Amino acid sequence: MQPKETPSDGQADVRIVADSPEVARRVAEVLRRCFAATEQRSYPSDSAGGTRLELTVDTTRAAGPARSWLETSRSSGEDDGRT
Repeated sequence: MQPKETPSDGQADVRIVADSPEVARRVAEVLRRCFAATEQRSYPSDSAGGTRLELTVDTTRAAGPARSWLETSRSSGEDDGRT
């Protein structure tokens, strides 16, 4: 499924598909600890009971481990000409 719109600069739409709602929630929680994020939206992923969570993360408002990783990746991206 393609997003209807491209997210704003610095934001990423994330879709998590897991066998159980608990597993999907755990992954979403890790993302929220690293980045500012919207409230997750939950949907069934299939008739077998899987779960799909969707949320938008703001990479311009990173915290903790993501902040240091983003700073490192930005500086290395600038060195090799990637944006």
